[in-house]
Amino acid sequence: MGGPFARSPREHSDEPLPGFKLAYPMLAADGASCGFSGVTLGRAHVYRAVDDAICAHGSRHACPSRWCDCGFYCFHEMGAARDLACEPDHRSAVLLEVAASGRYRRYERGLRYARQRVKTVRIGRCECGRPADLLADSGAGSVGWRRLLPVCRNCAADRPVLGPERFAELAGGVEVVLEGRPTGLADDEEQAPVVASPEVPAEDPGTVAVLSAEVAVLHARLDETLSRLEEVQARLDELTRRDRP
Repeated sequence: MGGPFARSPREHSDEPLPGFKLAYPMLAADGASCGFSGVTLGRAHVYRAVDDAICAHGSRHACPSRWCDCGFYCFHEMGAARDLACEPDHRSAVLLEVAASGRYRRYERGLRYARQRVKTVRIGRCECGRPADLLADSGAGSVGWRRLLPVCRNCAADRPVLGPERFAELAGGVEVVLEGRPTGLADDEEQAPVVASPEVPAEDPGTVAVLSAEVAVLHARLDETLSRLEEVQARLDELTRRDRP
């Protein structure tokens, strides 16, 4: 099979190999520990900061098997993981720096491997575009686990949240880094702050003009419709009078 994940001979490493991947941060239902779940394969399985891969299909063979797609996955380069994070379905994921070890299979862009240690968790931006500094209950999850969502303090509102220090502690002492400023966007200092305010915002003259024009068109169409209805009613009245003896 070709492509970036074309199979190659099985290998083994006693020394950890660096890698990068996306994952969803997870909180146990009892609130006593944190873990991660995959964004594609193995999404239903939650793994710890230090863990061994299991077959997501329930088989008992050693991972990664040549005849199965089981095992942990990671990219060689951080840039490849960041590219994947641009997908709309993966915007709420965090970026992990991992150390892979044990049995593995090498691919053009990454590894599929047996054992993993999460070293660093990088948290990006909130869905609103501001840098995220909290992890909130997303309302989604799997049995025994709640999925957490990177949010800013404005968007956290009244939802249950975890601070990065608490998440790091519950995940087993991983390092948590708050990023949240994609390359190519202006610095926060250069952007007008977005703050909830009770004041009525100033109206944009161009927007008002467009809306006024649309309202005028709607009124014209309504007048035309009423005129045609009057014509139809007059025609019906005329036909009714003719039918009378």
